[in-house]
Amino acid sequence: MIRLAKLLEIPDILTITQACSKSMIDQGIYQWNEFYPSREAFEKDVARKELYVLEENDKIIGTIVVSTHMDKEYDSISWLTPNKNNIYIHRLAVDPQEQKKGYAKELMDFAEDYARKGGFISVRLDTFSKNGRNNKLYRARGYKAVGDIYFTKQSRFPFYCYELIL
Repeated sequence: MIRLAKLLEIPDILTITQACSKSMIDQGIYQWNEFYPSREAFEKDVARKELYVLEENDKIIGTIVVSTHMDKEYDSISWLTPNKNNIYIHRLAVDPQEQKKGYAKELMDFAEDYARKGGFISVRLDTFSKNGRNNKLYRARGYKAVGDIYFTKQSRFPFYCYELIL
């Protein structure tokens, strides 16, 4: 079941994102670190009612942010659609012990369905250039690469921006 997250669940969500960070670093993927994702970011997500959790057997095993807010880092990107009426995906995470079971697909299906039902024109996101699994997932879902951005606190390598026109 996918539902809105509660403020008191942020510690559980951070446990998942920290486990994902460690798992990625163990694979040489320096996408997340001690600066990101942060408690403060998740608190803002909850306040905006944009943070969702995936539960199985009353346990949170995944999370996703589905936002209408365009971060300033995206200003330089030449998106495929106008900068209005778009959905932005952030901080998609599935507990490493639960990965490769289709949960990331389930969370993305949820976000894309949310966007379609809401009459949005596209879904936008970014992912680390060195994260082959994520890049493959988004391309397979029909997302088009539109440009690169940099998060210097996370890596010297770019993050690829993608957009799916609905």
